[in-house]
Amino acid sequence: MAALYSGCVPDAKTLPCLWLISDARNDAVLARALAALPCGSGFVFRHYHLEGDARRQRFDTLAAAARARGHCVILSGPADLAQAWGADGVYGPPHKLGTLPGLLRLATAHDAREIELANRVAADGVFLSPVFPTRSHPGGASLGPARFQELAALAQMPVIALGGMTAERAQALDWPRWAAIDGLS
Repeated sequence: MAALYSGCVPDAKTLPCLWLISDARNDAVLARALAALPCGSGFVFRHYHLEGDARRQRFDTLAAAARARGHCVILSGPADLAQAWGADGVYGPPHKLGTLPGLLRLATAHDAREIELANRVAADGVFLSPVFPTRSHPGGASLGPARFQELAALAQMPVIALGGMTAERAQALDWPRWAAIDGLS
């Protein structure tokens, strides 16, 4: 598995600590944000606002920029598409991760039930969110630090904090792995 990475991830069970997640609203600054991340960080390409060839072309452009810095490149979508596009892994709900060999499988979770599903499918990592209020879901409920810690303790794999995360919040949360859309763009 480590052979898929550009050199900064030592083995399949060591996930990057810092993750940038793409979105329509951070698209214009993604190349700069990817260049600013520490070598060996992670990049999750979502870009749900694009379809077909446009999505594939944007993936190829950003994946090249990410790999130039040794970042792990994950595609949000079906595992067979992630494999066909040359991604290092797949991101999504636990029941949609698939079982294709050679791909990291990174689940999304928002509650104990979804953490259990991620455990059941033996995901390689889980993005647990939203830890804090977010711009993408204004007024939406968030877990808060205490509930995040409780849920993270249920996971049998590395947990990546997501939702309103910034470097300052990650430090206050005292959590080594975190991801952001706005907080890193």
